[in-house]
Amino acid sequence: AAPAKKAAPAKKAAPAKKAAPAKKVPATTAAKKTAPVTKAARKAAATKPAAGQPARPTSDLDVTELAEIRAQLEAEFAEMRAEYEKSLAELTVLQQSHTDGAGDDQADAGSNAFEREQEQSIAANRHDLLIQIEHAIERIDAGTYGICEDCDRPIPKARLKALPMATLDAACKAREERH
Repeated sequence: AAPAKKAAPAKKAAPAKKAAPAKKVPATTAAKKTAPVTKAARKAAATKPAAGQPARPTSDLDVTELAEIRAQLEAEFAEMRAEYEKSLAELTVLQQSHTDGAGDDQADAGSNAFEREQEQSIAANRHDLLIQIEHAIERIDAGTYGICEDCDRPIPKARLKALPMATLDAACKAREERH
C-alpha cells in the first residue's frame, strides 16, 4: 500500500509543472500570429511577390504623375466634403421646416417631399464620391493605384487622368456593367 501512495503524488505533481509552461508558449505564439493587420498593410504585403512568383504588375504612372493625382484627389476630397456637409445642413433645414404640413395644400406638401428626396439623393451621391476618392488615396499609399482590382493589369494613363477614382480597366468595367 505504501508504494502506491508514493507513485500517485509524483504523477500529479510532475505533469502540472510541465503543462503550465507548455500552455503559455503556444498562447503567446498564437496571439502574435493573430494580431490585427491593417487594410493598408495587407495591400502592401499583397504587392510583394512571394519567392519564386512573378512580380505583380505596376502602374504606368511615374512618381510625379502619382503625386499630381494624389494632390488632385485630396483637393477633390476637401471640396466634396464641404459640399456633402452643405447638403446635410440643407437636408436638416428642409426636414425641420416642413415637418407639420399644417396649412399646406397637396401641391406644397408634394413639392416639399420632392425637395427633401432630391437633397437626400444629392447627399448620398456625394457620400459615395467621398468613399471612392478616399479609396483611391488609400490605393496610392498602398502602391496598388493604377492596377485593375479585377485582373491585376495596369489601368491606362488616359483612363486614370479622366477618372482618377477608377479601380477597374475598361474591359473589366464593361464586364461588370453587363452583369
